[in-house]
Amino acid sequence: MAFSSVQFLFVFLPLALAVYYLLPRFARNAVLCLFSLVFFAWSGLRGAAILVGLAALNWLGGLLLERLAAKKVLLTLLILADLGVLGLFKYAGFAAETVNRLVPDLLPVLSPALPLGISFYVFTAIGYCVDVAAGRVKPARSPLRFFVFLAFFGHGPSGPIVRYGQQCPMLDPRGEARRVTVDRFCYGIKRFIFGLSKKALIADQLALIYQRVASVPAATVPAPYLVLGYLAYMMQLYFDFSGYSDMAIGIGSFFGLDLPENFDYPYLAQSVGEYWRRWHISLSSWFRDYLYIPLGGSRCSLACTCRNLMIVFILTGLWHGAAWQYVAFGLLHGLLLCLERVGLRRLLERLPALLRHLYTVAVLWLTLIIFGAPGLAQGLDTWSGIFHWQDGDPGYTLAAFADAKLLLILAAAILLCGPVQALFPRLKEALYTKKAPGIPMMVFLLVLLFFGLMRVTAGTYSAFIYFQF
Repeated sequence: MAFSSVQFLFVFLPLALAVYYLLPRFARNAVLCLFSLVFFAWSGLRGAAILVGLAALNWLGGLLLERLAAKKVLLTLLILADLGVLGLFKYAGFAAETVNRLVPDLLPVLSPALPLGISFYVFTAIGYCVDVAAGRVKPARSPLRFFVFLAFFGHGPSGPIVRYGQQCPMLDPRGEARRVTVDRFCYGIKRFIFGLSKKALIADQLALIYQRVASVPAATVPAPYLVLGYLAYMMQLYFDFSGYSDMAIGIGSFFGLDLPENFDYPYLAQSVGEYWRRWHISLSSWFRDYLYIPLGGSRCSLACTCRNLMIVFILTGLWHGAAWQYVAFGLLHGLLLCLERVGLRRLLERLPALLRHLYTVAVLWLTLIIFGAPGLAQGLDTWSGIFHWQDGDPGYTLAAFADAKLLLILAAAILLCGPVQALFPRLKEALYTKKAPGIPMMVFLLVLLFFGLMRVTAGTYSAFIYFQF
């Protein structure tokens, strides 16, 4: 049930809000638990059962971690249990296929359906257990509060990956931090409508260009249309995932839960390192705090720092999916960051800001070809076709991939992914201010909502890209 679906917009969310505000405050966590469970069960009862099981395991584990003197053994077991469940559903089939390529038919290939949000709530649970073991937070006493923290339907499907220390004050339904003011609710509406517009009016339309290009062998597509298709994918990925994150933040505001920002105009970055500080911020910071720094971070020799970066980004690639193209994506980003550490960053600092920006966008686009292609072989074929500037099949024309409307949407997406906000800081401020909107903003939001709902009710929406991860 996507946030941009008819079922969610016209049934699930209004019903959840009505029940939440009609019942007394002490019952509101129970309401969120119930509706979150229904949300996950909508995608599969087995996935919902796994979520409940992991929630119970980590809640009890957190309580035991506070009491035990020797915490490392229990913490290790909890992390292995969480990663074991993730590995079974996400990586077992990939591992078996890889082994069978070397030794045919050695292992049975299992392909269980991936439970919704498992990559996100497993990392949330691991972060919670590590923080409790380190004494950074006290464990949750209430199982309802813990379940809201772990699996609230606003962030459970695709993040942001939340931290218990940040969420704890808002988990008390009678606390001041949970109180929903008019400004807070209006801010939620604004962020939700912006997110819906990004998804329905931009991302889903750009998907049409990308799907038409990616659905045919890359070796047959003329190079200009390969560039067009994967430029559309680059923009689609940003507007799809940042749109989801905006909607998640809006939903959180409706219920008094402030979720962390997950994007900060990443395509304005002037290095790959800066890009990862702006893109999927909750995941990047999770890997930084729970893997990169424990490995030694950058507080060691240059060789060890590069080793740590490679480990982190290969795992970051694998986190996105069980396929060699994601391993290659992570490997490429690890290498780029190592090059920036070795000396490329100093060279970039001597260049004008525009050239630094163009370098970053170009290398990001090239790596996203590998990330977004139907497979690693198709991605490499796309690279080859672009670098050789192939002619492709003469039967393919621009009309086969995009019309004037889609090209205008792509041009608008390129401007709206950061350049317009950088040129007009007041516009950016208006987008993120938490005060109730004035009349001009209200009119603008109503127009966006109208066109967004038109797209949704026409059945042109699709699942969020990161739901598959």
